[in-house]
Amino acid sequence: MPRWVPLALLIATMPCSLASPTTSSLNKRDLDEPISPPYYPAPNGGWVAKWADAYEKAHAVVSNLTLAEKVNLTTGTGIYMGPCAGQTGSVPRFGIPSICLHDSPLGVRNTDHNTAFPPGITVGATFDKSLMYERGVALGEEARGKGVNVLLGPSVGPMGRKPRGGRNWEGFGFDPVLQGVGAAETIKGMQSTGAIACIKHLIGNEQEMHRMSSVITQGYSSNIDDRTLHEFYLWPFAEGVRAEVGSVMIAYNDVNKSACSHNSKLINGILKDELGFQGFVVTDWLAHLGGVSSALAGLDMSMPGDGAIPLFGDSYWGPELSRSVLNGTVPTERLNDMATRILAVWFKMGQDQDYPLPNFSSNTEHEKGPLYPGALISPIGVVNQFVNVQGSHNTTARAVARDAVTLLKNEGDLLPLKRNNSLKIFGTDAGPDPQGLNSCADKGCNRGVLTMGWGSGTSKLPYLITPQEAIANISSTAEFYITDSFPSSVEANDEDIAIVFINSDSGENFITVDGNPGDRKSSGLHAWHNGDDLVKAAAERFSQVVVVIHTVGPIILEEWIDLDPVKAVLIAHLPGQEAGYSLTDILFGDHSPSGHIPYTIPYQESNYPSSVGLLQQPFGQIQDDYTEGLYIDYRHFLKEDIKPRYPFGHGLSYTSFGYSNPSLSIVTPLDSVYPPARAAKGQTPTYPNTIPPASEAAWPSNFKGIWRYIYPYLDNPASDAAVANSSKTYPYPDGYSTTPKPAPRAGGAEGGNPALWDVAFSVKVTVRNTGRRPGRAVAQLYVELPGSLGLDTPSRQLRQFEKTKILEPGASEVLTLDITRKDVSVWDIVVQDWKTVVGGEGVKIYVGESVLDERVECEVGGQCSIL
Repeated sequence: MPRWVPLALLIATMPCSLASPTTSSLNKRDLDEPISPPYYPAPNGGWVAKWADAYEKAHAVVSNLTLAEKVNLTTGTGIYMGPCAGQTGSVPRFGIPSICLHDSPLGVRNTDHNTAFPPGITVGATFDKSLMYERGVALGEEARGKGVNVLLGPSVGPMGRKPRGGRNWEGFGFDPVLQGVGAAETIKGMQSTGAIACIKHLIGNEQEMHRMSSVITQGYSSNIDDRTLHEFYLWPFAEGVRAEVGSVMIAYNDVNKSACSHNSKLINGILKDELGFQGFVVTDWLAHLGGVSSALAGLDMSMPGDGAIPLFGDSYWGPELSRSVLNGTVPTERLNDMATRILAVWFKMGQDQDYPLPNFSSNTEHEKGPLYPGALISPIGVVNQFVNVQGSHNTTARAVARDAVTLLKNEGDLLPLKRNNSLKIFGTDAGPDPQGLNSCADKGCNRGVLTMGWGSGTSKLPYLITPQEAIANISSTAEFYITDSFPSSVEANDEDIAIVFINSDSGENFITVDGNPGDRKSSGLHAWHNGDDLVKAAAERFSQVVVVIHTVGPIILEEWIDLDPVKAVLIAHLPGQEAGYSLTDILFGDHSPSGHIPYTIPYQESNYPSSVGLLQQPFGQIQDDYTEGLYIDYRHFLKEDIKPRYPFGHGLSYTSFGYSNPSLSIVTPLDSVYPPARAAKGQTPTYPNTIPPASEAAWPSNFKGIWRYIYPYLDNPASDAAVANSSKTYPYPDGYSTTPKPAPRAGGAEGGNPALWDVAFSVKVTVRNTGRRPGRAVAQLYVELPGSLGLDTPSRQLRQFEKTKILEPGASEVLTLDITRKDVSVWDIVVQDWKTVVGGEGVKIYVGESVLDERVECEVGGQCSIL
């Protein structure tokens, strides 16, 4: 979601109105003509018991709102029309302020006195649920402290389908369970503070190039079959909904040839009905492509509110939504539900109780400035109060970055280093940006240590501890060569250790860096700035080389990984502001590395299926067919029997761990193929469905507005209301109906049928530190489903993980890894429900420290054994 882009670029990427969804079926896939089926009407929210109080409060307010006030809650006021990335209109009569929606998933963007946390890919590499939650709490506290109502994160889409994809680093890894756990823990942490989380991007936003529609092109269509959608791409969203996330952001692209912003099957059918989502659905910025069509399809909020041409003051909603309700094309019931959903979230998070107003501006660093920068003439006022929200969050940021550091290789136990080792450090990635901290907007450059990717998923660094600074503070013998060209004058002795820093970057496609338009188009999966050559040059001169990699995702290591002098390799991922000390904590042995890579590292890019490459074409809509199905990342490598350089979940330690005493117990017997029948929906708020008086959309008398600000008012509302009683008919989308559909059998609560989360089996295993240093182990549980299900299923799928506390040498901990009904189920595209095998017969379970490091094997109905 780009927040700041030049006007010329905004005009070049103007959304165009697209055709309404047509009839077909998501689960009857035709690659030549993928089509998303209609699903109407939009289900009303409020039927889940946990939300009853919030919906009751919302109902009491919405029952007394005017048409204009309801519309005001649904529509952004326009790009640059306030301090935040986007904000709705307000309802002062009921004490409801403009709702501030703002980036990013790793910190409050474009402000001051905030924390720049490590992004999602680093968090995923920790495999630490408690740190995921703790970081979520800190994000929520900082959002609340700045007056941000909705913090736009976490991100679980993209899912890493395309290794070169520009925004993979914003998510938690290339596996749906890892993404789902990361999302759920983050959401619970954030929302415990009263801030609203926004899980994104629903769905299929797997590459940056060509994702957006414009006046000359149409964003690509992600063509996903029903089973793959449910078992892979939708999985973490279901976990987010189950965690009671307040909002969901839809993606720019199409899914099965229907734009996400008006894809009724995706929003009405899957998200709101099947998954029971009770919050509100919001567009990505300028992803709103149609007025009536999107409202009927279940969209609840338009951001930043602009229509086809931003900064013109028009909108697909705003006054147009008022007009559509008055003339009867958008049912009053739909608008009431939109407003109720938004306010229910506001009440559920307690934002009616002394929640701060925005005290910052994302448009300027000055104390005073325009209140509405998008207007030609704007009132001037205090826009930045420089509120410090950092607290002690630097300790959390450091812990995440440290516990994510992944040791790939450590020959001869070269690491950890001694403080008196003779060190020579190479690479600009070890040092600061020579042009200064935060010198490039939204991190749209790659200078100095790589702390995060670029784009809207960033925040400013309040400070930066570089590896150079941290190493210099520890070692008095270190020499630094902050250059990516190996100095010919450097002399090496046998006792010298070279530490070479390299990186690989990516980001959002409104910025191009070194020929990479968000996606790693130019650089591929190789190190930037001739990093491979720098390592090889060091290996020619030194007999002991340590390589430190900061990377957004998989990176090819083959030019140097097997060179004899390259003794140790660390992936430090993207560390945020604590880049230096989080690394030296590991390098010098204050902590043993406990990170594990949340993706597979291949020998070469051709190891991936061809269908996951970046797509380009000069004209027409790109059809991105997900022909590989479920076989993404390690699933593909296992299926094709391709040996990876380093498997998913790999990570070494300075110590060693032994596994013993495994046991498997049945907790909730799987006595049926499908889950028990869902409960009926509860009651939802009801309102009179009559069209409101036209006067409710009239401009207030003596009202003086701001130019380009989007208001809900109409010049002549009576004429629009008169259309409702005329013979004119609106061309509704094919399949449109106002008769509610039967409740999906796979639903029943937030996330789906609650029986899906019944613990079917529980595995216990004792993990003992068998080495000589303290350390933490990550037990990863993978499931192999039986052939009796009659479906092609990956041979290993991550379904659970747990991380030990710090174990002293000889100490042990018993870990419990629970497996739910859903964990051992597949999506039945005919029955439209989750299917398993009675009793779990034939299900195999493996526990180890990567997908290929199997320490324990259990078979349901049999014994567990140590491998």
